Amino acid sequence: MDNSGFSHPMFYRKQCLSPIEQWSPNIHYAQHQKLPTGILDQRIIYDFELLYVRKGEAVTHFEDDSIVIPAGHLLLIPAGVAHRNEVRSTPNAHFIGIHFDFFHELQIIRDEDLIVNEQKIIDTKFATEAIAEGFEPLSSQRLYLPSPSCVQLIEQLVQEFTMRPPGYLLVCKALLLHILGLLLRSQKSYNHMKPPVQGDRILDIMNQIELYPADHWSNARLAHELNMNEDHMIKVFKKMAGMPPGEYVQMLRHREARRLLRETNGSIEEIGRQVGYHDIHYFSRIFRKSEGIPPRAYRNLSRIL
Repeated sequence: MDNSGFSHPMFYRKQCLSPIEQWSPNIHYAQHQKLPTGILDQRIIYDFELLYVRKGEAVTHFEDDSIVIPAGHLLLIPAGVAHRNEVRSTPNAHFIGIHFDFFHELQIIRDEDLIVNEQKIIDTKFATEAIAEGFEPLSSQRLYLPSPSCVQLIEQLVQEFTMRPPGYLLVCKALLLHILGLLLRSQKSYNHMKPPVQGDRILDIMNQIELYPADHWSNARLAHELNMNEDHMIKVFKKMAGMPPGEYVQMLRHREARRLLRETNGSIEEIGRQVGYHDIHYFSRIFRKSEGIPPRAYRNLSRIL
């Protein structure tokens, strides 16, 4: 891959061995983004970014490497590292971006304050990466395959940061600590964990559920399609997904409902049907139970913010 766009080396690395109980992350930005095919300008950031690809495919070009980010994967971009993001898929790719620091050391007023002006570099502003004893730095791996439960936490963090209900900063901090903990844990478990014998089949059915969340995904149907005993299917599914099948289906339905409420003008009843709930009252009730506000209020808030 041609990285000739990099004008000069740029790598400011500050790390600190710190007990996890001393981590106090601060979230500066957390949003969904949809970007068209193409390559973006080179940039350097003062903080750290978790870049999760929900749909499509992207590539991040560093000076010494290019990392492909398929759908369902997450890239950690460290502070002070020159990089270019590229969308490979057509017509676009859907991302979630979370900018943060580990020790609440940056005061960010505008989104633009996250990006380094290479004509006015402030060396002291680069965020410090926390390193937990017994673990490699999170930036040493960069590309992660987060579990569905981790992705659910990422979605919840964006929801909190976007809607900003009372206490959202505390909730965002707790969610990010949970996410970082799961990523640290995956360093020790993901590459060495032997997946279940039926792991590939479970992954296939998880992909089908993601594509068609409105279908009737009962435990009986899943057990039949996987040719397993129902109790055994639930056990294996939970091992792969980090949650039981019913919770996984509900997570994907709610994720799609939030997207449709943000991005379309369909009625609440239509959106409920599209995600698998044909009773508008039931859909509104479980949406409110999950999100804290009813669907109509969620839509109104998302468009104000």
